[in-house]
Formats: sequence, structure tokens, C-alpha cells
Amino acid sequence: MKPDIVIVGGGPAGLSFACSVAKAINKLHVVLLERQSLPSLSDPAFDGRDIALTHLSVRILKQLGVWARLPVDSVSPIKEAKVLNGNSPYSLNFDARGESLDALGYLVSNHHIRKALFDEAQNIDNLEILADTVVTSVTTSETNGSVVVADERNFEASLVVAADSRFSETRRMLGIPALMQDFGRACIVCRMEHDDPHDGVAFECFHYGRTLAILPLNGNQSSIVITAPMTEQHSIVEMSQARFNLDVQMRFESRLGEMRLVTERFAYPLVGVHAQKFFATRFALIGDAAVGMHPVTAHGFNLGLSGQEILAKEVIKAVREGTDIGDSRLLKRFERMHMRTTRPIYHGTNEIVRMFTDDRLPAKLLRNLTLRMVNNFPPIKQVIRHKLIESRNHNSILSPLFGQL
Repeated sequence: MKPDIVIVGGGPAGLSFACSVAKAINKLHVVLLERQSLPSLSDPAFDGRDIALTHLSVRILKQLGVWARLPVDSVSPIKEAKVLNGNSPYSLNFDARGESLDALGYLVSNHHIRKALFDEAQNIDNLEILADTVVTSVTTSETNGSVVVADERNFEASLVVAADSRFSETRRMLGIPALMQDFGRACIVCRMEHDDPHDGVAFECFHYGRTLAILPLNGNQSSIVITAPMTEQHSIVEMSQARFNLDVQMRFESRLGEMRLVTERFAYPLVGVHAQKFFATRFALIGDAAVGMHPVTAHGFNLGLSGQEILAKEVIKAVREGTDIGDSRLLKRFERMHMRTTRPIYHGTNEIVRMFTDDRLPAKLLRNLTLRMVNNFPPIKQVIRHKLIESRNHNSILSPLFGQL
């Protein structure tokens, strides 16, 4: 088979890129290969992850026709955000006042986003999705890319795009190295209901030894994100429901009254990844295959959406100008634009994680000083607030401070 573009990976980044290019240019034949089954793609299960979307990400999803497919009651606005440090009652506060916006960002469950993207992709005639398909080999040359799958079918294309997770096998097949940061921690996520309203306020609580995020969902429910050492993962996941309820409630100082678990608990290891290159000959990386972020600053999904948009715009422009969609100059432009955004955010996020998970006295003092400085120095706070609600310039994307993997 000889499609124009082969995409490896049917997660949000792969599906959004497939929709972006296939909807814009109907003469492009796009094939997406995914190892998961068709039922898993068409009706993904709830996995505990609620995604904090920027206004830019919402704009992209609207342009793709995906936003309208989300259940209305699944979109929860974040009206305000507070950062707490240790046992201090002091907080760093952000809101959307003065920006003519109704929210800093929006929370949507990962499984709703995945389903909406898949449903939209199913309506595109020139986009072919092949589930239950395992890639065994990827090679490229100056003239084409070749993707071989387990049943020995060979897909030759002008461009191969990898979107197959932060542990991308296709990235390795093309010999692209990546920086990896194993934080030695696990992220435990779930949903809880509570007696008192949250008023749309998100909290990031940097407790000593553990981080707790409380993210507002519609009604009296919140998405709970616990970041703890790997050695504590099983005890948190296997803790009795009554004890878990009380533990979270007490760590949050009963700000929302009594809290009750309403879903199962899911655990994910925390490993940050940043590829040292985003392209090779007729090959590009998007999504977590390019950059896999620590969830504390919620950049991962939003960077994935913006990165695929950058690449899609370059591909669409090439088709309209009659030039090669796999040309190295095109891919270099994509890399330069996306790298400019992702590299400082990746390293900056890792430094934030180091500072706010270091429980030595100097680090504790620095954390308190940092929060107070930002809170009481309007120019810095204004810059951060503008970044939080960024909706236009994808070279300066920063998402809400609170979110998921």
C-alpha cells in the first residue's frame, strides 16, 4: 500500500494530526496504524485522567469539529487556581479577571477527548484507521518511508509520523535519542464527590513528601491527582475506601467538607521525555513521542495538540504549493518552531518539580519565597496569567498549572 502519510499511534496526537491534514486536503491518503483494538479506540474506557485544556487547545479542537462532539456536561471550567506550599495557609492565586474570558481553562476527561477525535476521524473518507496493527519495522530513504507491520504488509509513504507514546518504539527504530527523567514517583488519579462546592477553583497542594491536586469538575465533584514516591503507590491504591476518603479530606484540610471516592484509582509512573530531535529523513515526531511531560504543569496534552498543528500546517502548505510533504526543510521548520516552545517548558517544569519535591529546609524556604514573590510582583504575575490563558500565539503556549498526564 502506498499512502501519502502513515501515522503510527492512534492516541489524541495521532488522531488530531490525521484529522488536521486529511480534512484540509482530501486528495491526501492518510493511514493511521494503532495496536489497540477497534472497540478500545471507538469507545475508550475512563482512565482517571482529566485533561486541562488551554484556550488554544479548545480552538484547535473546535476547528477540527471535535469540540462539538464532547458531551456538554463533560466540560468543566477552571475559574481560578491556587498553589499551596506545605502546611502554610498562604497561596499563590490566579484567575481570568481582566482577560474577558470566563475561565483560565477547561477540564475534560481523556476518554471523552479520545472518543470525540475517533468519531470525527471516522467521517473522513481519505483517512484509513487500522486497529490491531503492530508495527515491526520503520525505515526511510530520500524517496520514501517504509512501515512494516506484524502481518508483513508494507506501507510506503512520503512521510511517516510517530505518535506512539513517550516510550515510542518507532522513535528508537529511527535512532532518535531522547532525554529521560525518571522522577521515581507515581501519579494516582481518581474522582471524588464532596459536600461543599468548589466554585471552579483548582488547587495544587505541594505537601511535604506528596503533592495533591484538586481539580474542579461540574457539580460537587473533583478530579484528584496524588503524586507520591513509587514506594507508596500500592499503599495508596490499595487503601480502603473509607481510609482513602479521610486521608484526602484531611490533607486538604476539609476545605470541601466530607469527600467520597466515586471511581476506581489509577496509577501511572512519572517519567519525563524530550526527544533530542523531532525529525529524521521523511520522519517526524509528535505528541508524547516528541515530548512527554510531568503532569504538574499540565503541558503534555496541550503541547501535543499544538505540535501536530504546526506540522499539519507545514504539510498542508506544501501540498497547496505542489512541493514535497516529506522534504527535510519542511520538517526542519516544524522542529525549530516546536522545539522553541517545548525545550524551555520541559526543563523548566522539571526544575519546578525538583524545587517543590525537595523537603530540605533551604528548598522549603525557597518555595515560600517564590510563591510570595510571584503573588506580590504584578508584572511577573500578569505574564504568567497571560500564558495560562494563551489562545493565539502557539509559539508561547503555556497551559493551566493543574492537569493530567
